[in-house]
Amino acid sequence: MSDWRPGAAEARTARARLLAGLRAFFAERGVLEVETPILSRGAPLDPMLESWEAQAPGGERGYLQTSPEFPMKRLLAGGAPDIYQIARVFRGGETGPRHNPEFTLLEWYRRDLDHHALAREVVALIVDQASRSPDWRAPSGCKEIAYADLFRTTLNVDPVRADAAELERVAVDHGLSIHGGLDRDGWLDALISLVIAPRFPPDRLTILFDYPESQAVLARPCVGRPDYAARFELYWGDLELANGYFELTDPKVFRLRRDRDMAIRRERGQTLPPPDRHLEAALDAGLPDCAGVALGVDRLLMCLLDVSRIDEVLDFPWSRM
Repeated sequence: MSDWRPGAAEARTARARLLAGLRAFFAERGVLEVETPILSRGAPLDPMLESWEAQAPGGERGYLQTSPEFPMKRLLAGGAPDIYQIARVFRGGETGPRHNPEFTLLEWYRRDLDHHALAREVVALIVDQASRSPDWRAPSGCKEIAYADLFRTTLNVDPVRADAAELERVAVDHGLSIHGGLDRDGWLDALISLVIAPRFPPDRLTILFDYPESQAVLARPCVGRPDYAARFELYWGDLELANGYFELTDPKVFRLRRDRDMAIRRERGQTLPPPDRHLEAALDAGLPDCAGVALGVDRLLMCLLDVSRIDEVLDFPWSRM
């Protein structure tokens, strides 16, 4: 017999309060709420993402958004001010205790800020939301650390100089065994998520900044450090909440990275959706200096309510659909 009943009654009111609180946070700062399409003819080519295909009108193939990033950047290139969006997004291959293939993403862009300043605003947003209910958990503090320094101090390895074989040896030394070969970036992701992040204090926010260039598709290169790019991630305990960039504005660098990602996808046998030509044209027209970030709303609600499974904050997780 089908279990038709919604499954997150205790979190339902909390979700409504959180959504209202997010909108209040941005209204207080004069950031404009926007809405962009969910369906697009193009899709991201980042090898770490898989887009869901959909049948578009007229028999065309469309793609459900993995984030509203591309059309929001088109708005910025067209003259929009600071903007944010609370969007439904879809990602293939992402299911588990902390993943649902359809989820809610908060994405915002701030002109004339870099990734460090935007990361501090993410912290301010989290602290602000935690203060809106006496029953919600608040973080105990925040630590910022460079990605490279974290790998050197925790694992004694240079993340951009080490090859896949060396990173695999480091993983094995720390009790991590993965079936099937991983490339260098795959091992870096595995080491972060399975070895390093579990060591973060559970009540603390941690900001990692300046990622290897190969892991920062749309972030601008770090000045004086060509192997790194201006990306940050924010964790609450070991749970990744947000991913942000000091945004890439150079269309030449964009094309080089796009072509590299397409080659990686071909080599791995991944699907190869068409690139988003409108984003490329917007970069050619001129994206203003800005920083952008995407934050998982469902995961933030998990942290505020101190629950460990994403289906505890979703009325209709994929298992009930």
